[in-house]
Amino acid sequence: MRVTFLGTGSAMPTGDRYQSATVLQDDDRTLLVDCGAGALQRLQQSGVGYEAVSTVLLTHHHLDHVADLFPLLKARWLAGEEHLTVVGPRGTKALVDGLFEVHEYLDGRIDVSIREIASGDHEIAGFDVSAREVRHSKRTLAYRFGDRLTLSGDTEAFEGLADFADGSAVFVHDCSFPDDVDVDNHPTPTELGHVLSGHEYGRVYLTHLYPHTEGRHEEMLDAIAAQYEGEVRFAEDLTTVRVS
Repeated sequence: MRVTFLGTGSAMPTGDRYQSATVLQDDDRTLLVDCGAGALQRLQQSGVGYEAVSTVLLTHHHLDHVADLFPLLKARWLAGEEHLTVVGPRGTKALVDGLFEVHEYLDGRIDVSIREIASGDHEIAGFDVSAREVRHSKRTLAYRFGDRLTLSGDTEAFEGLADFADGSAVFVHDCSFPDDVDVDNHPTPTELGHVLSGHEYGRVYLTHLYPHTEGRHEEMLDAIAAQYEGEVRFAEDLTTVRVS
């Protein structure tokens, strides 16, 4: 599996990081997880291309995770592609229907299928996916792809999610702010290190980074390392990780 970070930023721009989006490729299967602002451009820059993405899996419906969903739809229509599947938690149909009301000229241009899922096991775009609800201000699902990859989505750090991801070769986790920011619905490094402790992951990548983290990466890594001994890195836009 090839995991390419298209967007590792958040709702507040940093200049170097676009909003949340990750593309997975395995043999002839391609799946885009989240589609924040900049995802369409990053798909082209990565060499994957929007033509290859016929399924989008949403963790939740905050704007920085869905802003490029209809730009992707329009680009696929203009390129002659015929369909797009959107999968996500409850409310995904209402989201897409509402966007069609705003952009009604796109309605009917391509075949759009919508699928709402909950915690449990699913088959999505040829991938076996386990979903688990996490702790955020809006209903959000984390996704696990066998023993290879777990994506946290936006969430607080908590033991149930750490257990859900245990044994993953790659665990991509929200770490939006450094320790001195008082925040709900996202973890700080010390909070994350506490729940990672005692678990085994091949490598942890930190993502969904706010501008508050700029220049403070080493400090954040040290806070995690004080409690968790495994390998932790910051995800970067357009970095590809190969997971066997």
